[in-house]
Amino acid sequence: MTWLIWRQHRTEVCVLGLLVGAFGIALLVLGTQAHDLFPGGPARCAGEAGVGEACAASFRRLDDEYGYVENLLAAFYLVPVVIGAFLGAPLLARELEDGTWQLAWTQAVPRMRWLAAKLVALAGVTVVLTGMFTAVLTWFRQPFDAWEGRFQYDAFDLEGLVPVAYALFAFAVATAAGAILRRSLPAFGVAFGAFLAARMSVALLARPAYATPLTAMEPVPAGGPTDQAGHRFVPGVADWVIERGYADATGHRLSSVEYYELEDAANRAGANVNQFLHSRGIQQFGVYHPADRFWTFQLIEAAVFVAVAAILVGVVVWRVRRRIL
Repeated sequence: MTWLIWRQHRTEVCVLGLLVGAFGIALLVLGTQAHDLFPGGPARCAGEAGVGEACAASFRRLDDEYGYVENLLAAFYLVPVVIGAFLGAPLLARELEDGTWQLAWTQAVPRMRWLAAKLVALAGVTVVLTGMFTAVLTWFRQPFDAWEGRFQYDAFDLEGLVPVAYALFAFAVATAAGAILRRSLPAFGVAFGAFLAARMSVALLARPAYATPLTAMEPVPAGGPTDQAGHRFVPGVADWVIERGYADATGHRLSSVEYYELEDAANRAGANVNQFLHSRGIQQFGVYHPADRFWTFQLIEAAVFVAVAAILVGVVVWRVRRRIL
């Protein structure tokens, strides 16, 4: 059975393996150079407290020399769906397209054992390839995460547990779509579209609600030049800021129109904006999730996608039990 699975899916496995290997080697080379910008390691410069002149210089060089790579990596969140869908789409669809299911399911191996073997083997390859890619990418991003944190969209979706969960979700969607549509290419397209829809919905709507966000407030500082008004902020740079703005002394949050009216009043009076706001009890507020919730959010989101993947696998099992006639 193992040899048959390899013969049927070796092309997909080899192509994906070569792609992941090529990306991995490129990231290792570039990552080594980026890490060398931090003599004590990027972790030493993590957080606001650790940013001295040497660390600040390293971060500037990192942005100047490798910022373009970080921007390109934002598109790599599609890698898990490519791996999962590329392996899942032909799992059943190819058998149905070619008509070989009629032979495969009448041999000595029962069809449910046949299905279980293929699901376990190809899901395992999906996990291994995605895990390897995620590990290298996480290591590469360490210098960027030291300054920006891991809650940025281009970091959270590429690191930790969720890429593997995304890949399993795409694998299950593609397999289920292949069982229903009986075509590999449409099944891949369905998995791709379903992943994008699910990922965007979860990231924008569900993820901020995994836990109750915290709220921090502090008075607008009286000192400082006018152009610094509004730039000082309570949550750290590694925290995930959901909302920020200004509130009056009673706690009422000011709209942008109300804030600009105060700013215009300060300008007309020839006063420093900070001092003007401070004298009227204006406060800065931030609604945020602290950086230490990263792994909690990762576990929640990974569990959601894996649970949906398990349901879809159940649909596949049900279809195969009915012989898909």
